[in-house]
Amino acid sequence: MGVVNVTPDSFYDGGNFLAPEPAIEHALRLLAAGADMLDIGGESTRPGARVAGDEATPTRPPVTDKEELQRILPVIGEILRQRPDTILSIDTYKAEVARQAVAAGAEIVNDVSAFQWDDKMADACAELECGVVMMHTRGTPGQWRKLPFEADVLHVVEHDLANRLQVALERGVLRSRIVIDPGFGFGKNFDENYPLLAHLDRLQRLGFPVLAGTSRKSFIGRTAGKPGGADLSPEERLSGSIAALTISILRGAHIVRVHDVRPSVQAAAIADEVLRASSARAL
Repeated sequence: MGVVNVTPDSFYDGGNFLAPEPAIEHALRLLAAGADMLDIGGESTRPGARVAGDEATPTRPPVTDKEELQRILPVIGEILRQRPDTILSIDTYKAEVARQAVAAGAEIVNDVSAFQWDDKMADACAELECGVVMMHTRGTPGQWRKLPFEADVLHVVEHDLANRLQVALERGVLRSRIVIDPGFGFGKNFDENYPLLAHLDRLQRLGFPVLAGTSRKSFIGRTAGKPGGADLSPEERLSGSIAALTISILRGAHIVRVHDVRPSVQAAAIADEVLRASSARAL
């Protein structure tokens, strides 16, 4: 899953693809590099961002539905005009944005809040009959830096996702349309991400495909920068991201969300061969 951030403030490439033309060109490059699908987002949910209804960061107004739609709809339309077979995901927590994006041709709604930040989203996804990515998060971006440390973060993620899945199913989202995401970096401190990565396969007990999004995140920059004593910037985190991606596949991820498609495709090919060899040996 290649990332297309049509935003001014995403943590890695914010502003690079805010205008439709560069966003569309970037999307087509990701497809040419081997992306199976694209995740298009019009609002950053980086740490410190303000989302609708969040009062924790009052100096930063949230992005409105109208503004988000103005960013993404031209990109969705032109990608599908040029590459009508493209599978598109819309990265949003807003029901109205999801409705209009799916009407424009998106097939998947990737909700980082798992239906928590807009109480209309579950009903919208059920009615749209679209694919859904339900991601685990604790609190809102403005609260993340103040959250207490979780001694057993894997249990918390498993428990919370099970509750959110129950909500989705009760509201009419079909089981076959759901993918789960542990939400690396979303309401987790640096050290909490590694138990999630090491035991990612445990989430398969919930009975849904797993998406992992570790690409260029800050926990990678902190660990990879330790030999030199300083956190690596997002631009310096490619090697660490490829390592985390490979581990996530070996630990059972079915989909990986990445900024750097070509090296990720190559790494995934190696990981897949290891899994095939391991499976053949077991037989």
